[in-house]
Amino acid sequence: MESIRQTQKKYCARAMAAAIIVGLLFILAGQKPMGKGLILGTLFSVINFVLMGEFIPLQLGHTKTKTYFISLGSIIIRYGLIALPLLLAIKFEQFNILMVICGIFMIQIVIMADHLVKKISSTSED
Repeated sequence: MESIRQTQKKYCARAMAAAIIVGLLFILAGQKPMGKGLILGTLFSVINFVLMGEFIPLQLGHTKTKTYFISLGSIIIRYGLIALPLLLAIKFEQFNILMVICGIFMIQIVIMADHLVKKISSTSED
C-alpha cells in the first residue's frame, strides 16, 4: 500500500505542478479559459488517480461476485468524477473544453514522460 501512495504522490505532484505552471502561462498570455481548463481537468485527474489507488485494496480477499461489484462501483464513481469537469467546461465559457480534456490526461502524460526520460537516459549511458 505504501508503494501505491509513493507512486501517487510522485505523479500527482508532477502533474499538478506542470498544470499550474502551464495554466499560469496561459493566464498571463490572456487565455484564462485555457489555463483554468487545464488546471480543472488536472485536478479531477489527480482525484481520479488517488481513488483508483484507494479501490485496489478493497478488491482483495473477496469472492468473485463481490470483487466484480466493487470494481463496477469504482468505475462508475471514477467515470462520474471525470464527467464533472467536462460538464463544467460545456456549461461555462470560463473553461476551455480542449484544455480540460488535456488536463484529464495529465497523469497519463506525466507517467509517459517519466518513462521516456528514463528510457532516453538509460540508452545514453550505454
